[in-house]
Amino acid sequence: MRVSSLIIVSATFLGALAVASVGNFYRDFDISWGDQRARILNGGQDMALTLDRASGSGIQSKNEYLFGRIDMQIKLVPGNSAGTVTAYYLSSQGPTHDEIDFEFLGNLSGNPYTLHTNVYTQGKGNREQQFHLWFDPTKAFHTYSIVWNPKRIIFMVDNIPIRVFNNLGSIGVPFPQSQPMRLYASLWNADDWATMGGRVKTDWTNAPFTSSFRNFNANACIRAPGSSSCIRTDTNQDSTWQDQTLDAAGRNRIRWVQQKYMIYNYCTDVKRFPQGLPPECKQSRFL
Repeated sequence: MRVSSLIIVSATFLGALAVASVGNFYRDFDISWGDQRARILNGGQDMALTLDRASGSGIQSKNEYLFGRIDMQIKLVPGNSAGTVTAYYLSSQGPTHDEIDFEFLGNLSGNPYTLHTNVYTQGKGNREQQFHLWFDPTKAFHTYSIVWNPKRIIFMVDNIPIRVFNNLGSIGVPFPQSQPMRLYASLWNADDWATMGGRVKTDWTNAPFTSSFRNFNANACIRAPGSSSCIRTDTNQDSTWQDQTLDAAGRNRIRWVQQKYMIYNYCTDVKRFPQGLPPECKQSRFL
């Protein structure tokens, strides 16, 4: 990363330029579990996570981010991936942690993956939306992005928005905005729930299972060590994520995705919320 100057800024910044970092897995991540099952390849440009009967594997970013745009290209476990979960998410730590999730739930050969998304604030989630994808995510790499700014979170697939979670603190909806989060990726066995509610188990004759990652990019504010402030760099990198919203084309695309490919939305699950849907469900999803 070429840095012209480092500046300490408040954690509540809105308009400052952010760190722009073309990622390297050696430089930017630590292998957090799974030992040799997590492999960094090609001089740090690529990474592979493996799951076998003994263990899965995972990595975590060395930096903590407070707002930003995170991009990762992922190619998922091919074939019979039932019971496996490939996860890619931002999270803080502790019982009142915040979290922004992409989780890819495996399935039997020939059936589609389920893309599971969720947002946790102060340790509480229950905001799941699930999708099928309009392509086979095991055949090639696709880009999965999290845009997180003080106004909203946007989940994107190949730059197409699939979900927006707005900051509706004005009506009492908690929003992740004060806890810096690390980026995590993992591959693990979750056959107690991942495929058809746990009815389909992992077929270990197909092990080891592998998901591949490349082209990590963080255009984000990095928390300064031991501080509630963050470090940014003055660069010419794109900082549009700081107030990114959906234009007319973006609203049309998210409607297309949600009408054709959404398979679960907590905001329509009246049986789950007999006392009434969460307050954010009454607001426009596309603001």
